[in-house]
Amino acid sequence: MQIPKDAKLKARELFESSLDDSGRPDSAKALSIADLVVKAAPRHSIQILREFARLIRLETAKHHVVIESATMLEQGTQGSILKTLQDRDGGAVTVEVKVDPALIGGARIRLGSEVWDASVLSRLLALNS
Repeated sequence: MQIPKDAKLKARELFESSLDDSGRPDSAKALSIADLVVKAAPRHSIQILREFARLIRLETAKHHVVIESATMLEQGTQGSILKTLQDRDGGAVTVEVKVDPALIGGARIRLGSEVWDASVLSRLLALNS
């Protein structure tokens, strides 16, 4: 189902008002805005809330890094990667570290929609294609 244009615009306005001074979603503001929408029950409120949640989720993902490696990374290596990503992102990022033996070696780093894949598995798959 397609979201009405006015609902999309309203969700965008609400999203922009939920951002903090650094331009990142403020969870307290977002919750209070969602609560106000539920209480006011404007036309297309379900679509407004879905779009609002989608925008918050996408913006939050831009500042979330997932580091995958075949074995657990040393703290120094992990810290170095994190510092580089924080400098690149311009602030704090949330970190999730995963061990995936299927990677064989190397690492795969995902920040938002960007992926840097230096795993042995990706290189073997590239050779195979």
